Amino acid sequence: MFKYLVSIAACLSLLNYSVTSYSLAGDDAPTHIAISRKVARVARRSILVVVPTMLLLFFFAIDRRQPSADFAADHAGEWGAASFMTCYYLYLGASAWTVAYQWTHVAFRAETVVFRLGLALGAASTWLYTLYAVVRLTYMWIAMLIPTPASVDHTVEILGNAFNVLAATLFATGASLPTTNVVADRLRTWRSLWSLHTLRRELTETFPDITFQPAGTRLREMTRLTPPLDVRLDGWIQEIGDAVNRLRHHAAPDLWPAAEEAAFSHSDPDPAAEAHWIKAALASATRGCRSTAPAEPLPEKPFGTANGEAAWLRRVQAVYARIRPQETEELLAEAGMPCWHQQGRCEAHSA
Repeated sequence: MFKYLVSIAACLSLLNYSVTSYSLAGDDAPTHIAISRKVARVARRSILVVVPTMLLLFFFAIDRRQPSADFAADHAGEWGAASFMTCYYLYLGASAWTVAYQWTHVAFRAETVVFRLGLALGAASTWLYTLYAVVRLTYMWIAMLIPTPASVDHTVEILGNAFNVLAATLFATGASLPTTNVVADRLRTWRSLWSLHTLRRELTETFPDITFQPAGTRLREMTRLTPPLDVRLDGWIQEIGDAVNRLRHHAAPDLWPAAEEAAFSHSDPDPAAEAHWIKAALASATRGCRSTAPAEPLPEKPFGTANGEAAWLRRVQAVYARIRPQETEELLAEAGMPCWHQQGRCEAHSA
């Protein structure tokens, strides 16, 4: 008895969840949501009748002198058990149908692929629960009117269990997909922070005023609890962008063409060119070589999201970490120092 009452409570909770997950109300609500809300209101009110009726049938209309392993199968053919299970399966079937009906409509309008797939699997599972309720209810009343062989009872029990397992698997998979997507996003953000640590640290050490939080060790940065990972990544991207913009005063006008030439044979030439430019300009900045007129900004990149920009910077960092000091010196020698293109040279080259 207890498991049936728990199942009814779960059905009501799922039904309420499915109709309260949407903020549309009144005349603005689509037909499928309006229908679902009406069914949910009826379900909430009918539980005051369904549960007492099931309790009365269980304690006064069902022969419980012999313990049963499978309630429905062991009491097949009894009018009390058939009436009891009718209350249960009608409630289960109506709730599952309502959720399936709504989720099927919503799945086609979901904004993301993961959310659409999760809703589709949830809808499939609730359609199976609806079919399961219809099959079990139909079989119980057939067994009530026409005695069925034990082999048929056993087959129906196996099919019912298979329906339950399949529906539960689909529901659990669909419910876990959004969570899995969130976990994947967090891992991707964490990976970006791990990869960009060196680039961000060297840039912020050269321009410490661009950051509110000085860079720590990689282990320290990866174990910080605040701010959140996505906020931290956005901050790092902004800091790297600000530092690169400042490096324009420490880069000669010919540095970018020279960096492109140095990265021409690289397997990923565009981020490689940016990595060489940053490395050389940073070396120039550490020596105090500065020009009052900044070099041209780096080529624009069409980033739609922070994740896209983080992915680009990871490619830049991958090359940046492997650039040898000799390559940087050769690049600076070819492009020249920024102060050489102005009348008053910097302190490093004024002598």
